[in-house]
Amino acid sequence: MRLLAVPLLVIAVMSTQVHAASSQTPSGASKHAVALVIHGGAGVIERDALSGGDEAAIRADLDRALDAGHAVLVAGGGALDAAIAAVQVLEDSPRFNAGKGAVYSADGTHELDASLMQGFDRSAGAVAGVTTIRNPILLARAVMERSPHVLLAGAGAEAFADLHDDIARVPNSYFDTEERRRQLEIAQDRERGHALDALPTVGGTYFGTVGAVALDAQGRIAAATSTGGMTNKRWSRVGDSPLIGAGTWADERCGVSGTGWGEFFIRNAVAHDICARVAYRGDSLRDAADEVLLRRVPALGGDGGAIALDVDGNIAMPFSTSGMYRGWVNPDGTRGTAIFRGE
Repeated sequence: MRLLAVPLLVIAVMSTQVHAASSQTPSGASKHAVALVIHGGAGVIERDALSGGDEAAIRADLDRALDAGHAVLVAGGGALDAAIAAVQVLEDSPRFNAGKGAVYSADGTHELDASLMQGFDRSAGAVAGVTTIRNPILLARAVMERSPHVLLAGAGAEAFADLHDDIARVPNSYFDTEERRRQLEIAQDRERGHALDALPTVGGTYFGTVGAVALDAQGRIAAATSTGGMTNKRWSRVGDSPLIGAGTWADERCGVSGTGWGEFFIRNAVAHDICARVAYRGDSLRDAADEVLLRRVPALGGDGGAIALDVDGNIAMPFSTSGMYRGWVNPDGTRGTAIFRGE
């Protein structure tokens, strides 16, 4: 059943107007070198627990995401398009906790979240708890460009998707993978004997959220994040990934996508705090990101990581876990991928 909250003609006109606004170049913008940074999640990623084949496959997927996003940038495309292109590749891979590789909720289904933000005009879109959207990041973009809202959740987000034939739909079973099923079984075995309000903590466990931050030739920054959430989550739990300011942020000088223990990222407004330190204190991007991810979040008991990029092309990738899947293309064109600490 399709719920029409707004007449289709009105939505079409609204979409055209919003898209035109989001495509404008800021007045006086000069040519910039482009840059891109991505992540595939932070967590317990030990060398001896990751086979050579798995490591090679993960690095190949990270490279494919970099290729997709960077191709947009070098062709003169916008930061938002580049960030989405990179995230979509990672959503389509079963190796990350987003899209195809989303983790299982406690009831054996998948609930996915995503968000994005464009820095120069602060436009943003997000979805939470969707179950039939093949690429949640594309629905988040539709919310930004084709609705007057920022965040849609659950059945309402699905009904909004019903209005747009270009949003690919899949049965919830599309997101099933054997590895994620095994992780659910391990988590449920661990919790047996605990009351629901006293479950074992999730600190240091596998996260796998994906994200990208891009800087385009007009000096515009955009950030995007997508996730399957937390293994064995209950009660339609929502973490930081779809929350603007917590898991995703972009402004005129800085963009951030986070990955980690979402409750602590929400409580620290992690993504916004990093960029606020750059804007208001004049901190370097690295100093700001390190302070928030390596000191503020752990001080409250959380962990995780983030990728950050500023308007000068500086990149920061701090994490307090044993590893974080990550990749980057610097303004000079040099690039790389990394998984473990010390790379």
